Amino acid sequence: MRARSVATLMTTLFALLVGLLCAPQATSATPTPTPTPTPAPAPPRTSASATAAAASGTFRNPLNTGPDPFMTYANGAYHLTTTQGGSIKMWRSPSLSTLLDAEPITVWTDTDASRNQHIWAAEFYRFDSRWYMYYTADDGVDDHHRLYVLESAGDNPAGPYHFKAKLTPPNHTNDFAIDPGILQHNGRLYLAYSGINAYQHNGLNIAPMSNPYTVSGNAVALNGAGGCPEVREGPEFLNRNGRTWMTYSACDTGKPDYQVWMMSLPDGADPLVPGNWTQHSGAVFSRNDARGVFGPGHHAFFRSPDGTEDWIVYHAKTTTEFTYTNRTTRAQKIGWKTDGSPDLGTPLALGATQNLPAGDPGSGNHWINDDGRSSGNGTVTYQGSWNSGTGCAAQCFWSDDHWSDQAGSTATISFTGTRIALLSVEDTGNGIAGIRVDGGAEQRVDFYGALRTGETLQYLSPRLPYGAHTVQIRVTGERNSASGAAFVSVDRAEVYTD
Repeated sequence: MRARSVATLMTTLFALLVGLLCAPQATSATPTPTPTPTPAPAPPRTSASATAAAASGTFRNPLNTGPDPFMTYANGAYHLTTTQGGSIKMWRSPSLSTLLDAEPITVWTDTDASRNQHIWAAEFYRFDSRWYMYYTADDGVDDHHRLYVLESAGDNPAGPYHFKAKLTPPNHTNDFAIDPGILQHNGRLYLAYSGINAYQHNGLNIAPMSNPYTVSGNAVALNGAGGCPEVREGPEFLNRNGRTWMTYSACDTGKPDYQVWMMSLPDGADPLVPGNWTQHSGAVFSRNDARGVFGPGHHAFFRSPDGTEDWIVYHAKTTTEFTYTNRTTRAQKIGWKTDGSPDLGTPLALGATQNLPAGDPGSGNHWINDDGRSSGNGTVTYQGSWNSGTGCAAQCFWSDDHWSDQAGSTATISFTGTRIALLSVEDTGNGIAGIRVDGGAEQRVDFYGALRTGETLQYLSPRLPYGAHTVQIRVTGERNSASGAAFVSVDRAEVYTD
């Protein structure tokens, strides 16, 4: 690394730190004008090279708009799946910072009517130079969910895949089963999943496997503790310090109290003996009201590209309402406690700026706030009548936004890059915006949501030639029949240069 002057280094560090406190927050269903506060000081202007260095080493969530994430770094790229319902889709990117604007590829669809609907929670593992994709699906009836596995044709997590087997423990041949996860322990494989047992309809079960696609014995039920009585699901595993740590999600995923609990197993112990598992007391990852994070769970773990760091990928919401919508994929680094157990930490605000995993090459993507502050090259100008303020608190990036319901009012964002994403509050009082890039054809985008949620991805532009561009957001004054008003919100823009 080339040496830098102290002054340049301090400038770069300041630019890195500027976005750390962005925190999503809640307001009334329909925005109302609030007094404009004294704005927080904008970061000082820096050289283009210093700004690029700061932006290239950081990222912000969300990584994806879907729930139930699973992610692995392989073949020089992150590979991410989230629940899509009718197929299994995968997103690939060399950097965590560019997953949100990555184009999905469909790695599996099915014509078999017994298993081609409600395809959930895909996970993929490499065994003997092949990848195995584990998932759950049904025929349109939720209670008919069963577990299945695909096998890749070669050594590529993106496939192509072919159907390999149905995974059925002999003692649960016709029972509901979801959320498959694979435990590798003492040189053997085990299938862990959520399904019917003596403790819950969605309870923890574990069964032996003779190879990656064959269950070789009965499932054993584990009586996992949790903050709610009804659900234990999404088992995942970490092995370190002489123990295997199984983390799992408890409570209904629609609740804001959906959370992660944990139990552990000593190396050498039989995982099919329930008494060998030790229950950890209390949740190890749960809601963070101060940062607007609710229902964090259905997670997985992945290593940084250089293999030195452990990270968690999970879904969470920005609303306290009971809902299965608005579950977006996020990631953050985890640590290890002195007693040898994993420290999952506390969920960060949706837009909080984080350092990329070690070995991640980064990119030049950066944010632009609605008040014009930016971690890179970017400006915002307003025409017409706009309100601004901090009433949206933790639901907004930098705890502020602009909003208007006056037809013809515009916000124009100038940026340098290849693509731009617009994230803002979705609400019951929001209307329809007209969005155009570089003065081109206008696209109508509905900012309405049946529940108020923060930092929702409203628009992702087409991929553009690298250079200077503008995106204009026009208030049309129109709304759909379910909306109570026609407000349009401007909050965060994420600019990409890949």
